[in-house]
Amino acid sequence: MTSDTKPIFDTLADKGSAIDWNRLLTEILTAFNCSTGTIHTLQDSQLLHLKAYQGIPEFLLPKMTIIPIGKGMAGVAAERKRPVQICNLQTDESGVARPSAKETKVEGSITVPLMLNGRLYGTLGIAKSVPYEFTLEEEETLMEIGEAISRKIVS
Repeated sequence: MTSDTKPIFDTLADKGSAIDWNRLLTEILTAFNCSTGTIHTLQDSQLLHLKAYQGIPEFLLPKMTIIPIGKGMAGVAAERKRPVQICNLQTDESGVARPSAKETKVEGSITVPLMLNGRLYGTLGIAKSVPYEFTLEEEETLMEIGEAISRKIVS
């Protein structure tokens, strides 16, 4: 854990408080120098529900409020139960990101599943406004954050 992520883990370790989703997302975006992000939680077995967002154009919110497992970066990360990364969302042709995702104007993006003991609790997606490939260390740290968020969800 780097010093940049210490406040995130401190917030999530606080047993007495509920999650302030927007504050948590802001802390994560700051730690990873990102401008845009979302947190979705799994409300039933096949749908992710938006809990917090930052930097998402208002006109895209209806498409991001509820996401089926397997659709878009969040849905694919949830389905695979592992991170999904795109170095440049604006030029990507993999088909993982939805066409409307390009309207966010972000480039380097990653979505990680919120996992605890092999069970899915949601997804965390962050992105930069420049092409970027997240390092293995950053990916692992985001997975650790996801596990801490999941622990907080079940408590």
